[in-house]
Amino acid sequence: MNNSTSLITIFIGMVLINNMVLAKFLGLCPFFGVSKKLSNAISMGIAVTLVMLLASLATSVIYNYILVPFNVEFMNIIIYIVVIASLVQIVEITIRRTNILLYNALGIYLPLITTNCAVLGITIINASAGYSILQSIVSATGAGVGFTLVLIIMSGIRERLEVAEIPKSMRGLPVAFITAAFLALAFMGFGGLL
Repeated sequence: MNNSTSLITIFIGMVLINNMVLAKFLGLCPFFGVSKKLSNAISMGIAVTLVMLLASLATSVIYNYILVPFNVEFMNIIIYIVVIASLVQIVEITIRRTNILLYNALGIYLPLITTNCAVLGITIINASAGYSILQSIVSATGAGVGFTLVLIIMSGIRERLEVAEIPKSMRGLPVAFITAAFLALAFMGFGGLL
């Protein structure tokens, strides 16, 4: 398998087959919290994708050129959390200064990207798979695109569910969990793709 095929496989795998939300069950808090409105879902997806991409780039360099040569790989999670927290602060400040409406719309979910386990998950997945820097970037981009895709799909469904006749006890999160389960089942169909 040549390098470009491998990169395509990594990307498609992270978007559809190993989706962070529907296959790995990571990032559920923003998935359920921000998927009520399409515009917020798109904005959150872009912000998470950006943080995933930057965090994977930084942690891949740190892992391959500092942790492994000095034989301190056991420090990876601590280092990754510090890198992710720093990147989220930078993204938050940038969004607040450039688009205050988006900043207000994302609300508490923007700083929660720091504790979004999908962001930490992709950095650990990349390190455990032994990905190069380029493969880590492609993997993170695929994970971010997959995260955004599921947020968009879910927000479209939830906007339609707001006007549907649903029993009172099932409104809100109960029907969102059932919808997410059906989405996860649907995405399982991509398992034989690669």
